[in-house]
This record gives sequence, structure tokens and C-alpha cells, in this order.
Amino acid sequence: MLEALKNIRFTPIYPVSVKILLIDDSRFLRMANERALTLAGHEVLSAADGEEGLRLACEQKPDLVVLDLMLPKLPGLEVLRKLRSRPDTASMPVVVISGLSQANDQKLVSEGATSYFEKSRLMLDRGSDTFVETINALLAKAKRASA
Repeated sequence: MLEALKNIRFTPIYPVSVKILLIDDSRFLRMANERALTLAGHEVLSAADGEEGLRLACEQKPDLVVLDLMLPKLPGLEVLRKLRSRPDTASMPVVVISGLSQANDQKLVSEGATSYFEKSRLMLDRGSDTFVETINALLAKAKRASA
């Protein structure tokens, strides 16, 4: 599957490169999403656990955080809460991705998530277009909201 990802080519559709932080303990999803977003023209940082992800978010101030809920060391929901409690990261857009059903999306939004995305909808076996399009749409929405 990783070999197939090497042949994927994306045309950058977001006019300016933005910094995106991926926080996911799944090495495969981290690599696949990092490659897809990089090929789409974005700068990508990644972290394999909640503590590292929170540290990178606070130090690097990415334009968007893609956060898994089920993480070692510090759960994703706790990372989200800590990001929202800090003045310098409180307005940072955070997309939560999880294997949990979308029934949780309202709770996550009330906790401060900008959006929720089910891992099963990533459809990596058919390419990363859905994920990249969703991220680009959220970036455009965040840019409009801050303007």
C-alpha cells in the first residue's frame, strides 16, 4: 500500500503553503496523510503521541492541526482541551480524526474541535483526494473567518 502512495501526484490547490500538524499514532496514516498534504503544497509537521503533538503545536504554531483522538501519552481530547485553554493556540483550527462514529462530532465541536472526520472516510485505498480536499476546504473556511 505504501508503494502505491509513492505514485500519487497532487496539484497544489491552496494558493499559499500552510503549516499543518498531523498528530496520529498510526505510522501508516501519518505517512500517507503527510505525503498527500506535502504533494498538495503544504508544509507538514507530524507527531506520534499527544505530548509531542501539544509541544509542536505550541512551539510551531501551525495553521491547522489534524488530531487523532486515541493517542499514547496524552489523549487527543486532552490535547484539544489544552490547546483551547492557551491564549496563543485557542483559535488554532483543529480537525479531529478518529475511528469512532460521527455521532461524537457534536461533543467534539462543543469541546473546541473545528471539524470531525472519521478515519473510515479517508478511503486511502482509493487515494488521498478526499482527505486533502477536506483539509483545503477547512483551511479556506478558516481563512475567510479570520479575514
